[in-house]
Amino acid sequence: MSDVLLRVKDLYVEYRTEEEVVQAVNGCSFDVGIGETLGIVGETGAGKTTTALAIMRLLPDRTAHIVGGRIELGGENLLEIPEEEMRVTVRGERIAMIFQDPMTALNPVMTIRDQIAEAIHYHSLQLNEAEIESRIEEVLTLVGIPPNRKHEYPHQFSGGMKQRVVIAIALSCEPELLIADEPTTALDVTIQAQVLAMIDSLRERLGMAMILITHDLGIVAQTCDKVAVMYAGEIIEAGALEEIFTGENRHPYTVGLFEAIPNLKAETKRLSPIAGLMPDPSNLPEGCYFYERCPKAMEICRDVHPKLSDEAGHPIACHLFSSSTKSEVSK
Repeated sequence: MSDVLLRVKDLYVEYRTEEEVVQAVNGCSFDVGIGETLGIVGETGAGKTTTALAIMRLLPDRTAHIVGGRIELGGENLLEIPEEEMRVTVRGERIAMIFQDPMTALNPVMTIRDQIAEAIHYHSLQLNEAEIESRIEEVLTLVGIPPNRKHEYPHQFSGGMKQRVVIAIALSCEPELLIADEPTTALDVTIQAQVLAMIDSLRERLGMAMILITHDLGIVAQTCDKVAVMYAGEIIEAGALEEIFTGENRHPYTVGLFEAIPNLKAETKRLSPIAGLMPDPSNLPEGCYFYERCPKAMEICRDVHPKLSDEAGHPIACHLFSSSTKSEVSK
């Protein structure tokens, strides 16, 4: 039996309006193994959240379109199953998602108890009311919230406590895969550390796989087994944590992300941000999407789009590491 729990292969997602077509995800591919944590990093607008919503099949009905690819959970293509089956047997039960903003993810007119009970009751119809009540108290205890607060409303909780409630809802049915989309957004640094430590502890305790979407490479270093770097809707580098953080060969964009992190061992007046902005997703260039911002751009980068290759020791989409490019340059 394969150890791969989730496999995303050549995923393409577009947002279509009367004015334009936005190419949000462009041939994205990655695997998540059983009990493994994958970190997906990149700038705002790289396509990280769209990829997560595509996996959950929660993209907007009228504007978003999955135009290619496969999303396999345990070998079954999620894009081919009926919506009712997706809602009842997959979403929430096998795959759960922690959404970006805990302030808006909870229903303000329902108690915490009722919101957790809704998820449990929907996916665990064999449980009676006493068992559901016991499960509610169990997951609240799991995330560090006293069970006696279950009848309170979201506005009675702090931002960090709301995020814990969102996590409790996500874990209530003990899913095989947890997608955490910027789980520490709007939280202060101390609470961020507590929430991340709790998520990691729960993941190990329950044996879940996890996809962690974040901008913070420090969080990735503490939490993830593998890393995928996204840029303009595609994976431009992927590998084990050590390969991305300490490997000799890295994509220029990945190098730029690391150079933008403060270094406590070096004195500097300013950080080194990546110049420029990502290309317009409604008008992507023919060549490398990073060409205009890349300090190591070559002539070939302007016209030829690089593909992921293992020539650098792990998958990197860059002409710098292509043997065919090197042979052309040597001529």
